[in-house]
Amino acid sequence: MRLRLRTPHTTALLTGLTALAAALAVPPATGTPAAQAATGVRGAASGDCAAGQLCLWPAAGFGGKRRTYELSDTDIESCVPLPKGGTAAALANRTGRPVTTYQSAKCAETAEFDTYPGGGTWVPRSPYQVRAFKVWER
Repeated sequence: MRLRLRTPHTTALLTGLTALAAALAVPPATGTPAAQAATGVRGAASGDCAAGQLCLWPAAGFGGKRRTYELSDTDIESCVPLPKGGTAAALANRTGRPVTTYQSAKCAETAEFDTYPGGGTWVPRSPYQVRAFKVWER
């Protein structure tokens, strides 16, 4: 009796598993907000942000003086502009709720905007200067 180790089905299965393993081994892109939000992974230089807070930094890489906002002092689903002339270039969302950041200080959707999940999202470099945000119910 001769044992066949590689049937067409076995070869196809091994090829598929090899491709899957290779795809999983490639680290996700970290340059876009969506990729950063999807990973939920913080780098070694990430900013400190406590659970329940939205933290904003004026410089990329979590640099400068951090501003924090909590649900207790933030209206849900209302546009919250940053203080006059203030912008953010990095953020961490630990509110437990989705947060949309806006390039417009009036939360206008004609400029750039992105929504980040609330489970723990660190964005070391926003693709635009954040001037306002909204915290969503869920």
